[in-house]
Formats: sequence, C-alpha cells, structure tokens
Amino acid sequence: MSQPAGPGPHFVPRKPINPRFEEDLAFRSVSGPDRYAGTTGLPVRYVAVADAKGTVTGYVWANDEDGAAGQIDRGDAGNQAVNLRPRLDDAKARGLAPVAALRELVAAAGPGRLVAGPLATAPHLRLLDDLADRPAPERRWSAARGALVGLALGDAMGRPLSTLPLDRITATYGTWSAMELPLYDGESVRVSDQTQLALAVAEGLAEVAVRAPLTEAEARHSLTTRGALPAPPWITPGAVAAALRTHLVRWLRAPDNDRSPGRTTVDACTALAGETPWQAASALTSKGCAGVVRAAVVGLAPYLSAEQRAGVAQLQSALTHGHPTSLAASDLAAHAVHLLAHGCPPADLLPRLRAHAAASRWTYRTDWLGDLAVRAGAASPAAFVAAGWDECLTALDTVATAVAAKDPDRDPGAAVGTAWTADEVLAAALYAFLITDARPRDTLRRAAHTSGASAATAALAGTFAGAHRGTANWPREWQGAVEYRERLEVLGTRWDFVTRD
Repeated sequence: MSQPAGPGPHFVPRKPINPRFEEDLAFRSVSGPDRYAGTTGLPVRYVAVADAKGTVTGYVWANDEDGAAGQIDRGDAGNQAVNLRPRLDDAKARGLAPVAALRELVAAAGPGRLVAGPLATAPHLRLLDDLADRPAPERRWSAARGALVGLALGDAMGRPLSTLPLDRITATYGTWSAMELPLYDGESVRVSDQTQLALAVAEGLAEVAVRAPLTEAEARHSLTTRGALPAPPWITPGAVAAALRTHLVRWLRAPDNDRSPGRTTVDACTALAGETPWQAASALTSKGCAGVVRAAVVGLAPYLSAEQRAGVAQLQSALTHGHPTSLAASDLAAHAVHLLAHGCPPADLLPRLRAHAAASRWTYRTDWLGDLAVRAGAASPAAFVAAGWDECLTALDTVATAVAAKDPDRDPGAAVGTAWTADEVLAAALYAFLITDARPRDTLRRAAHTSGASAATAALAGTFAGAHRGTANWPREWQGAVEYRERLEVLGTRWDFVTRD
C-alpha cells in the first residue's frame, strides 16, 4: 500500500516473521550439580570469609536439619568477594552434611579463605544479612517522626519520676498500667535534657547526612557491584565530629538549658567549646546513660551505611562519655532503632543485637575514635572496646532472662538493674519494650515506672516503640502537648520523606 506524499509519518510494511523467532525460549535447567538447599528458617552455623588482606567480605553458613548451606557476601564487597560456593558444591557431591562441609572449609582455611576459629551460631539468616550490611527493606513510613516524638514523650513521662523511689512513684501516680502523661502547666509537657541533647545530635547529623547527587555512571556502578547506593562519602568522621561539637556547645549555651543536666555532660561540652581535641574533652571513665539515649536518633538518619551508623553512634557518645561500655551501648541503641524502623519483629530484636555485639567485639573504629583508647591507657584498642561489648552482652542476656519470665508487673530496675549506666538503661528500655509486647503506650508506662533512671529509660524505650509503630499509636493530645514538638516533627518528617525518595 503506497503512502501519501508530503510531511508525516512513513509506515514501513511489516515483513513476515520467521516462526522460529516466536518459539518459547525460556531457560529451563535440565541437569546440573546437586546442591545444598539455598535457604532455611532454622538456626545456622556460620563463619566469616576474608580476602587476602584479612578484610571480611562475607559469611558462609550451614544447617543440617534442612540440608542447607550457602554464602552471603557483604554489600560492599564487590569484586573482592571470595567465592566458596564451588567448594560447597563439591562437598555436597561427596555426600558431606552441610555443617561437616563448613568444618572442612574452616580446617583448610588460609589467606583469602575463611577466618579461622570456632563456628558461630545465628538464630536465622537475617542476622547474617545484618552482619553483611545487605540493603535493608524499605523503612516504615513515619518511623523517624514516631521515634523522635516517642523519645520526647517517654522523657516527659519519666522526668518527674526520676528522683523518686518506687513506692513514692506508685503512691503519687498509681500503678504503671494506669499512668498517663503528666501535664505541668496545662499547655505543654516539659522534657529533660535527654530530649534537648538528642535534638542537638539529630540536628547536627542532619546538617551532614544530606543527599548529594550521584552521576548516572556512579549510581550504575554501585548498583551492579554492591546492590545498593554507596555509603555517602561526604559523611566523614571529621565532618560529623565538627557538626556534633557545634550543636552540643550551642545546647550548653542555650537559655533553655535549665533542666539540671549531668555534670559529666556539662564539663565535656564546656571543654568542647575550646580548641582542645575532642578526645581530651571526653570523660574516659564515665559510662553514664546520656550517650546511649542520644545515640537512638542515629539509627534514624538516612543514607548511613552500617559502618557509618556504628561509627557515628560511638563518636557522639565519646564526645562526652568515653567509657567503652557507653560506646558499645550507643552502637546497640542505634542499631536497635534501625532494625525496628526497617521491620524487625520485636521477637527477633535481642538475637540480632547479640549477633551485632559479638561481631563487633574486637573492632576499634580508629577513623571515628582516633586515639581515645590510647588516652584511656588501654592495653590495646581491641581490648579497650572488647571490655565494653562484654558488659553489653551480659546486659542483653539479662534482658532475655527477664523477658522469658513474662511478668510485666516486674519493675525494670528489679529485672535488669537500677544503675544509671549506659548498659543498664539500654537493658531496661529493651525490657520495657519487649515485656509489653511493643505496645507503645504501655512501653512508656512500664519504662517510666521504675526504680532506675526513669527519664532516660522511658525516652529510649519510646524511641524503640516509635520506630516500630510510627506515630499511629501516640495519642494526638500527647503529641500536641509535648515540648519541642515543632522541631521534632520537622526533623522527623523530613527524614521520613527523604528515606522514601
């Protein structure tokens, strides 16, 4: 058929298509090596995989009950990942059980193979995804806003109770399950310095953790080698330390810094206002709870890699509280908030935190901490941090034992300890969150009604509850009454928005 002359589209007559091009060419595997099952819902034995330089590039795992074994590479390993899958296939062909095959790999470990040592156990494969820094599932909508508001609400509920013994709390406010948010002047509910300092850290971090545009080539390279966008190169220890230092000094000099803050924090921030290195300002023997509550907001910041999140959490604690237990507890608090915000079931939280602690036990983050361990007089940087992780691992075990008793009427202080230290406040907050089945309002009540540090415990527990459930379970009248509501909601809404971009 001829086409009309003149401007316009020119249609070319379609030629007949060879029938062979319309055949079903879908790939079907008809043969291949017999392999172990690639997944399991049961606990697994695992060991780290390292390259020739000793850098961990992933984990190889096995489970006999399901006949399963496999390898999980770190998200940033790229072409450096050591591939041990062919050796697993060979072991399967020789009839070895999965765990026996794993032990055989460990026995033959050498440079560029496995990290020698006993096999570790993980309750499920998701823990290895955490350790390997695989891309996390999409974050819950309103997780940041819910967590920040929850922190302030818990702080406000616990503030008037912090100096009271348990019998006075009960006599004045009733049982824990009947408590409501206390109103001070009928218009606003005042928080303590816990919320003020958490805002200082969050707003300082927000100045640094902003999204920088990537070129198409950079994004494509990262997606093909890592499976996700790269860790932001502009979030450096120097930039974060400078921003946090500025905001902590600004808090120190603010007219509303009238909530009787801890002497350790005040002295450290006073020193930060000078020219001294921040490591010299840190209270190296203090493991007070201020750092662990502030650290919770780090778990909400967008774009951080797992390494950056741990580094920032420890750094912000070390600026004031340099004891290794404070560093480890802060790292765990940020990790817990991150996990909950990305859909971690509460029942899985303690095992995943324990796996993170065990994997981090000998890791001293020199880039973020500098010569802190040397100033503390530690035998070695690794020994310095290990002491803190050991205390936190003990605290997590205490929480697990207390939660297993299933007695929500048991005071968090009686369950895990009443000290105002980072590890015990973290333990008390986790206990209150888990013993109430993660119901946000009950979590706040249970955390505040304690013989321990009421404000710090309830603030941290409120962050966990808000990260897990968002804002839906915070009563509107509570959200509208809390002090600093505008700053909390602006920051939280922005972080929620950019995370979903």
